[in-house]
Amino acid sequence: MTAESDQNIFSSLNEKLQKAITKAGYLEPTPVQLETFEYAITGRDLFVSAETGSGKTAAYLLPCFERILQADSNSADSSSTTCLIIVPTRELAEQVLKESQSLSRYAAITTGQITGGVDIKAQNKLLKAPPQLLIATPGRLLSLLNDEQLEIQNVDSLILDEADRLLDMGFSDDISAIASFCEKRSQTQLYSATLANKSLRGFAGKLLNDPKVLFLNKLIDKHNSIKQQVIFSDDKTHKFNQVYWLLTNEDFRQCLIFCNSKVQANQLCGLLQYKKFSSGIIHGDREQSQRNSVMDKLRKGEIQTLVATDVAARGLDVQGIDLIINFDMPRKGEIYVHRIGRTGRGGNKGLAISLVSTEEFNLMSGIERFLKQAFERRRIKSLVGNYNGPKKLKASGKAAGSKKKKLKKKARKKKK
Repeated sequence: MTAESDQNIFSSLNEKLQKAITKAGYLEPTPVQLETFEYAITGRDLFVSAETGSGKTAAYLLPCFERILQADSNSADSSSTTCLIIVPTRELAEQVLKESQSLSRYAAITTGQITGGVDIKAQNKLLKAPPQLLIATPGRLLSLLNDEQLEIQNVDSLILDEADRLLDMGFSDDISAIASFCEKRSQTQLYSATLANKSLRGFAGKLLNDPKVLFLNKLIDKHNSIKQQVIFSDDKTHKFNQVYWLLTNEDFRQCLIFCNSKVQANQLCGLLQYKKFSSGIIHGDREQSQRNSVMDKLRKGEIQTLVATDVAARGLDVQGIDLIINFDMPRKGEIYVHRIGRTGRGGNKGLAISLVSTEEFNLMSGIERFLKQAFERRRIKSLVGNYNGPKKLKASGKAAGSKKKKLKKKARKKKK
């Protein structure tokens, strides 16, 4: 794409879309929008790595809207769904819907969402008059398709947002089944935080046809707007004391704390509330109304600290978050990328701190290798514990076990 065409991609869109773009405050295209536009608008399949906050939602919405408007001008029938966007969570579906409504506000384009956790009766109106652009979570969508309550055979463009997470959540078979219902599909786009996942690449190979592959996630290399630190911890109690110190002493607007389990999230949030921190919690066992209430309070600034599990926080978009704490180290580099991507957005600065125990050191080391960068080591002087990292490291950067530990391990095997 030439420099001139780079500058004019918004001006090449329908005037009603241009008006909405101006109203939304989009001054110029982001790198993701620039790189994907010519392929998306011409119907080429896309396989893209793009971080949260990069403008990827508008990158796929605007070409979709342009294609819908062009198709409408050539057809009298605009009563069926022609663009389908599949996302992993209700929260992300709501955010994509909100942005789609903003960008299509001046165009006669209908949008809607279908997700789990919502009374099916509330979606009957949508089923009777399917929108041109539909955002859905895979479970509820496939259920409706199998029950023949919804038709998507006229879908021309299928988009998977956070495709890596969709696979992590076990939706690969559901998505393949949904794709088979899209009989007239001519374009498929997959957006992911990373393309390094082997299972994702294999899945994309089956779903995509000669895709344009774009590596646009700069966070995988190095995210300059986010300072990434590690603090070593002895145990869970030590970690809580470290969290308490950080929330008391760090200068931040809002903080997001990640835990690997719902049990740990509940325990941590309870302790924070006991200590009088304005905190809330979201995880998979919380009712949708509870999750919506917490998110509203967070956006209004009524809650300063949110404790969350990974699934519940997917797609979370709150501008004020400038501190991320990994109470538990994530098990994969891709998950780490998604977590810290909640801060440092739109050119703002962010701080991500991981609390790492001896059992988690190798996880941390693996993530450093994944990102090809080392985290800054930090100490809280008043809370220095017994564990300060391994004494010896392997060439891989992982902790080297002592001879005594190896002998004990061998002895246990012999007893068995």
